[in-house]
Amino acid sequence: MISMRNAKESDADAVARLVNTAFLVEQFFIERDRTNPASVRNLMVKGKFLLAETEGTPNLLGCVYFELRGERGYFGMLSIDPAHQRTGVGRHLVAAVEKTFRDAGCKFSDLKIVNVRTELHALYRRWGYVDTGTGMYDDPTPTKIPVHFITMSKPLL
Repeated sequence: MISMRNAKESDADAVARLVNTAFLVEQFFIERDRTNPASVRNLMVKGKFLLAETEGTPNLLGCVYFELRGERGYFGMLSIDPAHQRTGVGRHLVAAVEKTFRDAGCKFSDLKIVNVRTELHALYRRWGYVDTGTGMYDDPTPTKIPVHFITMSKPLL
């Protein structure tokens, strides 16, 4: 059974480890850790991380960062432990974040992905997200190949 809760500051190390493990698949275009505990704590100032755990244990299965931005909600850094990918954990986390957005009065859920992560593009389209534009990849770490962001959005009915 999966339980969910908002992360506390004391979870920053575990969240950073999970995110970095989940984002190892990006090493084909960039070589660096995706985040660190200090960055996680900084994000917690303006938003929250929702954690998915095995009920009754401290086993972190997944996490997602989210922010309320007026009538729009934004989420990112959806990270699932590789041993639990393709088991529905990510879908549960996104559904919970979308519910949080709806409950807060948001009309849309927004995200951005790197264009070369084509599997994510297909996944979010299946979940009802549509392309809304592109943006410059603004990470200061140089990439091995040219990349850009794709912005996506889903109306919350």
